[in-house]
Amino acid sequence: MKKIILALTGASGAVYGARALELFATVPDIEIHLLLSKAAERTLRCETALTPADLIAKAHFHYPVQDIGARIASGSFAADGMLIAPCSIKTMSEIAYGITGNLIARAADVCLKERRTLILGVRETPFHTGHLKTMLALSEAGAVIAPPVPSFYDQPENLHDQVTQTVCRWLSLLNLSPDLLKRWNGRDVSQECNAPLKKI
Repeated sequence: MKKIILALTGASGAVYGARALELFATVPDIEIHLLLSKAAERTLRCETALTPADLIAKAHFHYPVQDIGARIASGSFAADGMLIAPCSIKTMSEIAYGITGNLIARAADVCLKERRTLILGVRETPFHTGHLKTMLALSEAGAVIAPPVPSFYDQPENLHDQVTQTVCRWLSLLNLSPDLLKRWNGRDVSQECNAPLKKI
């Protein structure tokens, strides 16, 4: 059984973490370990009709972010990967520079030192030079920087479709294969370039 750590931080985009939790449930033989920062709980209430309790009920395990003695804080816990979605600039920076003052940063640090998959759905724009240098440091350390950038080749009908496709891409990076992921298979653009714009 794969063990995946999912963390939500206070950046805008709580829907990404909530949708990730739903899609993880569609993948067989997976165990979800959930972390919610205090800022994430606030953002969740501001941006969705969900409560922290709604998310916690869908995870197999949940840990308070202050519990730095939790099992996922140790390299001996055999996690198969970690997704932080959305990932705030604060959390990204803490991970990059080894500031492990809470369980989210500590669990991410463990993934890096143990050479496990760490995906950061960094939610901010535009990025200034400091942000980009921090991302470079994380990439060099082994993290995958994967901002929630929408795709359009899959012709999304609405925001829900866009969120789902982004989350499915993250799951694919964790070597999971969600059924809802729409992959590019190539198209004859010459026959489609005059198609009318699609209303989203």
